[in-house]
Amino acid sequence: MYRTFKALLCAAAVVTAAPAAAQEKINLSIATGGTGGVYYPLGGGMANVLSKYVPGVTATAEVTGGSVDNLKLIGTGKPYIAFAMADASQDAYKGEDKFKGQKVPLRTLMILYPNRMHVVSVEGTGVNTMADLKGKRVSTGSPGSATEVMAFRLIEAAGLDKDKDVKRERLGVAESVNAIKDRKIDAFFWVGGLPTASVTDLAATPGVKIKMIEHANLVAAMNKKYGNLYFTDVIPKATYSGMTADNHMASVANILVSSEKLSDQAAYNIVKTVFEHKADLVSVHKEAENFRLEGQKQAATPIPFHPGAVKYFTEKGIKLQ
Repeated sequence: MYRTFKALLCAAAVVTAAPAAAQEKINLSIATGGTGGVYYPLGGGMANVLSKYVPGVTATAEVTGGSVDNLKLIGTGKPYIAFAMADASQDAYKGEDKFKGQKVPLRTLMILYPNRMHVVSVEGTGVNTMADLKGKRVSTGSPGSATEVMAFRLIEAAGLDKDKDVKRERLGVAESVNAIKDRKIDAFFWVGGLPTASVTDLAATPGVKIKMIEHANLVAAMNKKYGNLYFTDVIPKATYSGMTADNHMASVANILVSSEKLSDQAAYNIVKTVFEHKADLVSVHKEAENFRLEGQKQAATPIPFHPGAVKYFTEKGIKLQ
């Protein structure tokens, strides 16, 4: 379904003073998500930065189904880097849930930014609370996405059955927005950065008044069952047109991950280049402002850091423990 990921080869020639002609060429693919979210544009920006500033590297952002698909691709043994949410990554690392019996040898390259869970409806559907989702037509995210993972956990924490209590669709954020505009669904889940382009589009649609459903009160129940992966957060009312108040909701960390087989030098080059050219990424999407050295802590990710990343952070005086 997606373009085959080419092998990521990393030789010392990438970072030494060897002549350009002698440098080994690296074709690096970055697994992102759908075009309506934040992973894809940020991945595109990251691909441009790596291609421009790391000698011998040609990087490309790939459209995928999201975190779960990205993590499964890492599990194929083909080395590449990927955007993923902490909860889906933990499942992959431990071989649980959608990865049952298939542990993925992951390593964290860096903590990215918080992913905010949007539970979105519009005026006229009768959806004002999580309880109101019962009996409604609801999109819980595309297959292979971490939106689906977190949506199921949120629905469970709300005391609802994802199979019996809602009429479930499995749509990406762009498709969900189109479906709610056409009144084919009553609400949808989407976990992503701020602002998400597709949600911005929905909020700006004439004749549509967006409704953001609060659910911060469910974080404790989610963490009790799945570990301390989630935290209460806020989508400020200025984020999307038509919001009349801040939306109190659940967030989870985004991380940049690779296989443990990625060479130390490659991991070092990737992390170093992203941080040194952060301004280039902020110009692509403002969530890159949240790429912070001080935010790099082992406690913030369930996946061990890659030794190459540890080397860079140590040079910068960052203690990960």
